Amino acid sequence: MQINPLTQQIQFIIEIDRLKQVMRQTLLMDGSRRENSAEHSWHLAVMAIALADYAPEGVDIFHAIKMLLIHDLVEIDAGDTFCYDVQGNDSKAEREAQAALRLFGLLPTDQGSELRLLWDEFEAGETPTAKFAAALDRIQPLLHNQQTQGGTWRIHGIRRDQVMKRVAPVETGAPELWPFVLQLIDDCAIAGYLKEASTLKIQG
Repeated sequence: MQINPLTQQIQFIIEIDRLKQVMRQTLLMDGSRRENSAEHSWHLAVMAIALADYAPEGVDIFHAIKMLLIHDLVEIDAGDTFCYDVQGNDSKAEREAQAALRLFGLLPTDQGSELRLLWDEFEAGETPTAKFAAALDRIQPLLHNQQTQGGTWRIHGIRRDQVMKRVAPVETGAPELWPFVLQLIDDCAIAGYLKEASTLKIQG
């Protein structure tokens, strides 16, 4: 018996509501609680609209918005992996690939394939649009930590060098925003929101 496409689409819509239950480490800007992954995705999509003037040549803003809205759907199954969790990130790609297979597989084949291609493009990070989307994904939590006086950084003892490594994709994905990012990190370090890199060296 052939499955009605609308039935599949409604089931997908019901399923992705679960993203609202996936909590991230990032605090809301008022510091009242942690944000969830659905809120994060929405915030990024609006950022793409607001910061469209800073997108490099070749970036398709509408394409970026679609990419940002679906890029974290896999966390429904895989959970949110804290970017500074080294052990958790070892298995992240495999867990999220399995989640993508299931979640996008809920949709009619053509539609599911379209969203899977968007997700794959974001993960690969090779196109100008994917690089711009990834840059926004790095800037958003940076702003949250700045607004919460170090928020997540303070909780987890995050160092400046770790943040610099994390935001590196902004330099190529949104080069016009890179000076702003560097200044923001400098300001946060001066304010004491970030730990400086340890001067201790491991003898080997």
